[in-house]
Amino acid sequence: MKDGKPWLAFGVMGGDMQPMGQVEVLTNIIDFGMNLQEAGDAARWQHEGSSSPTGEIMNEGGWVNVESGYPYQIVRELMNRGHRVRFALGGYGGYQAIMRDERQGVYYGASESRNDGCAIGY
Repeated sequence: MKDGKPWLAFGVMGGDMQPMGQVEVLTNIIDFGMNLQEAGDAARWQHEGSSSPTGEIMNEGGWVNVESGYPYQIVRELMNRGHRVRFALGGYGGYQAIMRDERQGVYYGASESRNDGCAIGY
């Protein structure tokens, strides 16, 4: 909801990636001004190796997986700050969204390019 009216419904599937991916998408939309498609397609990161409700205990702080598309300056700065960085394919969730543009009176849809799917309206 935005100003008491429907604005955005979206999700990022993928287990542990869901909360991280959802925050990344919202940050892309709100803070970086990306449209729905750009926000879902932008490169993502994922922290792994954390303690979990299943009893797994984090050792040595885990690591950060980064997807291709992040500038190397950012990766280098993460390393300089002591993060263990890995590069991984997949595992970054699957995103779909619909947004209401109140001013124009239209809906926008998006489905990211990592997975199959599409945004269709009628």
